Amino acid sequence: MLNVQKNKSLKPYNTFSISVDANYFAEILSEQDLLDVLKSDLMKQQSLLVLGGGSNVLFTKDFEGLVMKISIPGISSAVKGDEIVVTAGAGVVWNDLVKYCVQNGFAGIENLSLIPGTVGASPIQNIGAYGVELKDVFESCVAYEIATSEKRVFNFKDCRFGYRDSVFKNELKGQYIITSVSFKLSKSAKINSQYGAIQEELSNKGIATPTIKDISDVVSEIRVAKLPDPSTIGNAGSFFKNPVITKDEFEIVKSLHPNVVHYPAPDNKVKLAAGWLIEQCGFKGIVVGQTGTWKNQALVLVNHGSATGEEVYSFSEQIINNVDAKFGVKLEREVNIL
Repeated sequence: MLNVQKNKSLKPYNTFSISVDANYFAEILSEQDLLDVLKSDLMKQQSLLVLGGGSNVLFTKDFEGLVMKISIPGISSAVKGDEIVVTAGAGVVWNDLVKYCVQNGFAGIENLSLIPGTVGASPIQNIGAYGVELKDVFESCVAYEIATSEKRVFNFKDCRFGYRDSVFKNELKGQYIITSVSFKLSKSAKINSQYGAIQEELSNKGIATPTIKDISDVVSEIRVAKLPDPSTIGNAGSFFKNPVITKDEFEIVKSLHPNVVHYPAPDNKVKLAAGWLIEQCGFKGIVVGQTGTWKNQALVLVNHGSATGEEVYSFSEQIINNVDAKFGVKLEREVNIL
């Protein structure tokens, strides 16, 4: 039977480790659990927050409503022509799915190793790293409409993926809860080692023809070296999006800052490295009260122990304003502010 708890601390359920409470809390372990809550009287009386791994949220206050923690388990796979379709429950830890696929020789998400969070959040955010985005391997997802409790399958086109963006962050924001996601993977690996420091690390290890396990291992090592472990210091990974600007805008930035780190982006645009921009403004590794940026990666904001959400948010405002003043580029937060 579904257990709804009152006045529940959310500190264990957000990787920033911010100490806030929720009026009501329910852990969802199946689609039936979800339907039970959606059809309950609580839904008529309370505002709703859906949590996955809590790795992309910053709480600035207590949540006056119902928190649903989506913990639906399970991974399965099926052959579909030359492809393998892997389906995972929304509560599966993302990196556990990556490990499953790598161990079984299913190629396509090895570059996304060690991204924090759960499977259910992956299409919402269109997660990405090291030259690969979720949209590159997305098949479909199953979701329930909150207002009607009706089940719907979203295909690739339905999701309207953009850079760290999808229909679930725009037109359908707050209207659906994802219960499972299916991915199109392959037993014929197309190794992508050109982004970031992957090729350099492979060369250092003497690996000339890498496997998907090699890619996953190297990406994991790079991430561990750069990013703090949320179990030892509160953080939500990359706090800001890498800004995407027009070529004309880029030429202006480059004329003033010739060494600006950049990458090609779709639609003839240019993506700038937000971490580099922040570092150039002197923010890498600094401590402000109980918050600050990580010593190895300025893109990551951290909680040094007892930071409040308001303190972290205020600090992020300082960073945005400084980058804007120096480069004329407005950073956007990747983390959801509540």
